[in-house]
Amino acid sequence: MKTARFPLITSITPTICRLMEVELPKQASSDALGSVISAAQRVLNDSRVERFLVYAPDAIGLRLYQDYRDFFQPVLGWAPVEVRLLSMTPTKTPVCFASMFTGALPKAHGITRPIRPVLTCDTLFDALTRSGRRVAIVAVKGSSIDLIFRGRPLDYFSESYDDAVTSKVLKLIESNRHEFILAYHQEYDDVMHRTEPRSPEALGALRNHIKSFDTLAQAVEAHWQCHSRAVLFAPDHGAHLDPSTGRGTHGEAIFDDLEVVHFFGFHRSKGTHS
Repeated sequence: MKTARFPLITSITPTICRLMEVELPKQASSDALGSVISAAQRVLNDSRVERFLVYAPDAIGLRLYQDYRDFFQPVLGWAPVEVRLLSMTPTKTPVCFASMFTGALPKAHGITRPIRPVLTCDTLFDALTRSGRRVAIVAVKGSSIDLIFRGRPLDYFSESYDDAVTSKVLKLIESNRHEFILAYHQEYDDVMHRTEPRSPEALGALRNHIKSFDTLAQAVEAHWQCHSRAVLFAPDHGAHLDPSTGRGTHGEAIFDDLEVVHFFGFHRSKGTHS
């Protein structure tokens, strides 16, 4: 099928590396997103990002943003730099997040179907820790992000569900020990699989993700203000209604599954580092 000429989600890793001034992972194959780099340079006066929070909700696609744009106003308030991206095929969570955080295509990083092995290739997290950055991954226990990036010299936190992930990330932000934090939530994906992508319950889960991002971004502003900082709202893929089951699903090479939108926000240091 023909799709919009969007950059690939593999662009996220080189963009983060460029913003934080670290070398790329070895298999990274995409360029950094020029519009994002330009926006950061304008806000940060060409200084590097010292603290980075990435919020990764599952299965929130571009079509959802287009249909419920008003829901996303809190996201745009903190992260107004919008970039539309094309996910991987198959549009399954471990395939997509592996590509997002290695900068590599599935055939290069090795996850080409919905399995969750520990990646042996170079990742964003390897690049960050090699450069001396302190990294934390906070995810729902047993999720793809909780499993496939193990074995690195960073801090892993496996939590019972989204609310516990949020609580842990808030504590980490307040402690101000980590330069990079990745937080993963999955309620929307869980609910839309049980119901439909636009069921009242699924839309309630979407609102919960946006509220969580707003809460975390407020904490970043309160506790990281002495650092140049960035926040990123970064879903992995979209979803669609399966007419054969009447429930939500994903995994196909169709617009609803492939097209996503990410939101970046940059904020200048307000004082001397503590």
